[in-house]
Amino acid sequence: MATFEYRFRPPLSAPEDRGGTPPKYQRIEIDGVLYEKDVPVTLPDGVTIHVDVFRPLDGIAAPLIGWGPYGKHGHTRYSVNFPAADVDDEKLSAYTAFEAPDPVYWARHGYAVINADPRGTWYSQGRATYLSPEEAEDYAALIEWAGTQPWSNGKVGLSGVSYLTSSQWRVAELNPPHLAAINPWEGWSDTYREVVRHGGIPETSFWDYLPGRWGHSVTEIEDLRLETKERTLFDAYWDSKRAKLERIEVPAFVCASWTDQALHTRGTLEGFRRISSKQKWLYVHGRKKWAHYYEPRCVEMQRAFFDHFLLGKETEVTAWPPVRYELREKYYQGAELPARQWPIEDTDYVPLYLAPGRLDAAPGGPATVSYDPTAGESLTFDHRFDETTDIVGHMALKLWVSVDVGDDMDIFVAVQKLDAAGTIVPFAYYAQFEDGPVALGWLRVSHRELDAAASTPFMPVLAHRRERKLAPGEIVPVDIEIWPSGTRFEAGENLRLVIQGSDIYDYPKPSVHARHEDLRNAGRQNVHMGGDRPARLLLPIIDTARGSPN
Repeated sequence: MATFEYRFRPPLSAPEDRGGTPPKYQRIEIDGVLYEKDVPVTLPDGVTIHVDVFRPLDGIAAPLIGWGPYGKHGHTRYSVNFPAADVDDEKLSAYTAFEAPDPVYWARHGYAVINADPRGTWYSQGRATYLSPEEAEDYAALIEWAGTQPWSNGKVGLSGVSYLTSSQWRVAELNPPHLAAINPWEGWSDTYREVVRHGGIPETSFWDYLPGRWGHSVTEIEDLRLETKERTLFDAYWDSKRAKLERIEVPAFVCASWTDQALHTRGTLEGFRRISSKQKWLYVHGRKKWAHYYEPRCVEMQRAFFDHFLLGKETEVTAWPPVRYELREKYYQGAELPARQWPIEDTDYVPLYLAPGRLDAAPGGPATVSYDPTAGESLTFDHRFDETTDIVGHMALKLWVSVDVGDDMDIFVAVQKLDAAGTIVPFAYYAQFEDGPVALGWLRVSHRELDAAASTPFMPVLAHRRERKLAPGEIVPVDIEIWPSGTRFEAGENLRLVIQGSDIYDYPKPSVHARHEDLRNAGRQNVHMGGDRPARLLLPIIDTARGSPN
């Protein structure tokens, strides 16, 4: 039983404000596809939600569900709403819901695509909660409904990006009987650590924006903004929004990216690593997420997976390596390589030690460098590689820090690649940016206490159960998780570590990305290194003999 009560509020807007229309069942034929609009589905407690179903005109089909709060009718033109997302709208049917499979394509290949308006969203009854155990139970009920329809073959699959992936993690925990396969394509699995508070620092833009996208209703919605304001530490409420990944047993084709730093990268890779599925595959790319989900080659990969597990066909999936990952060289340049596991087998975790302005192979003598984040100052540490080096996986930063004034500090970390001429090499970032980092990390120093049971040397996990403030001049050790990445550095190229007190990558509003504007920096801050404080960046280095991206 939950040890908290949900806080609800009136909807942020009416469904019609976002193009919704009151439910009215319709049966429409679209170029050989049957479109059933506003099909009512009664949940076990009597609440009615509405779904749209696209399926072949004749015969049995395999259900494929997209579950999210954006509106089953919410067909978007990415080129208008997200101008730099690179999704080719002309390759999608006009019935493609946001971040969901194209229903016309899939219906023509023997599937029934079901887009749902969950409880309390749009015109569905009940009160909305988001990524909650209760929502997962509703999703499981819809899976059982889909698996028992007269037109269904009884094998249900799940697909979709972002929320449509996060909701897959939650319902797959329950292992509903008719669930046969899942395709989580980039979605967080730990709401607190991966979205709400990066390293304990509150995210103040993207998370605050989401209720406006999720909050269209004719009933009541969970008051996420109020809960976030009042629940600053990790408690039972936030634990209820964290996927219990080890319970998942269904076959899974998981897609992650190196590019969704501060959103989906960590949670998707943790999803693959921790699920208990005996049949699971991981694909990691370095591209823009929406564009890549709808890329024809990727759609065919998705279909090879679902054709095998939902339609019983012999497909290429049985010959796939357990892991495929893109080893990036720069923006949209790299090669896909195979591996047996995640993290990559035989990874060699190599430390580079901080010295003023440098990252060295061995620790040096004692030194202290300082910066004033309130004046926009930052620190950089460079390491030039003497030979080709492939860095794939989690990096971890160990520091000793202190403040001159105040009782806390916010640390923002970026890892960058510089070419032999010293120019920063850009990478795709979020869904729309083209000048992003190799990887990012964050820490609010009062949140430095680790969850010892969950942490590893290469992946420190913060407990977030209490705050431990600083006294001026007090030197404390801290461990900073840097989200996973996969990048090749050639001989003569540099890895740069950047440390500062605010977002290192920022873009003008209203562009949508992670921002951190509620900071605790008060004055000069110090990083201590060398001697008995061997500050270091731990690198996951793999054998370059795996393959060349050239």
